[in-house]
Amino acid sequence: MYIDSHCHLDFPELAANINDVLAAMRSNEVGYGLCISVTLPDFPKVLALASAHDNLFATVGVHPDYELEIEPTVDDLVRLAQHPKVVGIGETGLDYYRLTGDLEWQRLRFRTHIRAAIQTGKPLIIHTRSAAADTIRIMQEEGAHRAGGVMHCFTESWEVAEQAIAQGFYISFSGIVTFKNALTLKEVAQKVPLDRMLIETDSPYLAPVPFRGKTNQPAYVKHVAEEIARLRSIAPEQVGEATSANFFELFKAAQPCK
Repeated sequence: MYIDSHCHLDFPELAANINDVLAAMRSNEVGYGLCISVTLPDFPKVLALASAHDNLFATVGVHPDYELEIEPTVDDLVRLAQHPKVVGIGETGLDYYRLTGDLEWQRLRFRTHIRAAIQTGKPLIIHTRSAAADTIRIMQEEGAHRAGGVMHCFTESWEVAEQAIAQGFYISFSGIVTFKNALTLKEVAQKVPLDRMLIETDSPYLAPVPFRGKTNQPAYVKHVAEEIARLRSIAPEQVGEATSANFFELFKAAQPCK
């Protein structure tokens, strides 16, 4: 079995065909998906999807790319995270690639999410792009290790992965690891211990080879596992078993289907 630890099923590309998306998951041995929140106004759609399907879970948070969205407070996030289908806090973090100028608001928002995760005891889903040093620094300053979490769609160096793992975080690989020119990331995928690894699609984005350039979906997470298995000279099923066990170890509020 495989688990897509990060997908956006409420986005229109996937929401319009949700039954087909779920059927494709079943056909490709993808047992569960984690639906990620990126804004508070859209959170009800994320929660509704998770609530309607036993094999879907949700998070609550505001993505660092959304500058003009409603700014969450710690109390907001803690309150919304009380729903039993909400298993994590995020997507949160820092992104210095898409936005420029004074980004202190991003750093403050990130701190808010870390504090909410610590209060709720639910792990963080961290996005970092062109901001690794500040991301690791704020994690350390806020004691993010008390909540734990995952560095999602990881594209950084092994040194950054080591620093995150030292704080109790998991490293999640997306379809990028299948791209021919992602040589540094392929090396990281060989080094991350299997018991600290997750896999994801970040769908509808970043479809893995052989679907690169097309709309991504959770069913394709199997191809991420296959590439990691190839790099490590192990069976894809071993990657699937390890990352699925890791998912439920990290997201303790997620209950497997009976």
